[in-house]
Amino acid sequence: MRRGLLLGVAFVFGGCVGATTESAAPIDRSAPGTWTVLAPMPTARQEVAAAALDGRVFVVGGLGPGGAPSAIVEAFDPATNRWETRAPLPAATHHAAAATLEGRLFVIGGFTGGRVSWTPVGTVYEYDPGRDSWSTRASLAAPRGALAVAALGGRLHALGGDSGDPTNAHEVYDPAANRWTSANPMPTARDHLAALAFQGRVWAIGGRRSFLGAQYANVEVYDPATDSWRTGTPLPTGRGGIAAVALADRIFVFGGEAPLRIFSATEMWDTGNGRWIAKAPLVTARHGLGAAVVGDTIYVSGGATRPGFARSDANEAYRP
Repeated sequence: MRRGLLLGVAFVFGGCVGATTESAAPIDRSAPGTWTVLAPMPTARQEVAAAALDGRVFVVGGLGPGGAPSAIVEAFDPATNRWETRAPLPAATHHAAAATLEGRLFVIGGFTGGRVSWTPVGTVYEYDPGRDSWSTRASLAAPRGALAVAALGGRLHALGGDSGDPTNAHEVYDPAANRWTSANPMPTARDHLAALAFQGRVWAIGGRRSFLGAQYANVEVYDPATDSWRTGTPLPTGRGGIAAVALADRIFVFGGEAPLRIFSATEMWDTGNGRWIAKAPLVTARHGLGAAVVGDTIYVSGGATRPGFARSDANEAYRP
């Protein structure tokens, strides 16, 4: 019932333009960083999964034309500013999560089904770039979409998501054993969150309860050595549909969505001062986007520029 209501709301707002919102954090005017607009994605999509592999940015699946799920996989080469089409996912999937581990790309969970009915899945696909092929690995115990995944210490941590309701599930994947095990759940059940590895910990950032429900600013930090969570400094504004990455000794969070608002925010965790600060905003405000790091640059691709089933081919590069 909750997802049916969510999709009904999406239909209502699908043609509406959300107000563009920048960050509420203090602005770093001395070093805001710079954005560059690059070659657009060949296929406009939102609610994509993205990760870097072999010096390229892979953008996987998502919602395409008419809110239909996509199996498309496209890889961006920053050296040539060109996109390449790679082998498609075994099944059309949106709201999945992606991470790279030991030279392989993993795509985890998500939803199948299109505009009217979504079904959470626990599928795990592994991409071999040498063969340009996908294989199926052990499934999540808890099927879910709109989850987040982080790679740390040779393991993948799958956090949160929606399995009919938001969950605080935390599963850890061992690729050598091809096995998932349960770990200490997140303190806050949520979906449409971001996750990353930073300074030996897994960070779970933002997310939401539902489209019109609670929008979380929560930052929760997991220590695998003690299987324990602590509370971090919250984001300046709660929202879902964000993307986040770690680069050197900093965390960056991009975009997002709250009811009738689409965020252009670029926010950085200032480790030295223990606070979030605002950097130069996205050129194209959007949610359901992907972000990945290649070298010293962050590439932010896809997403949607308004609520509902809109989609974008935006591909922008940020250098701090």
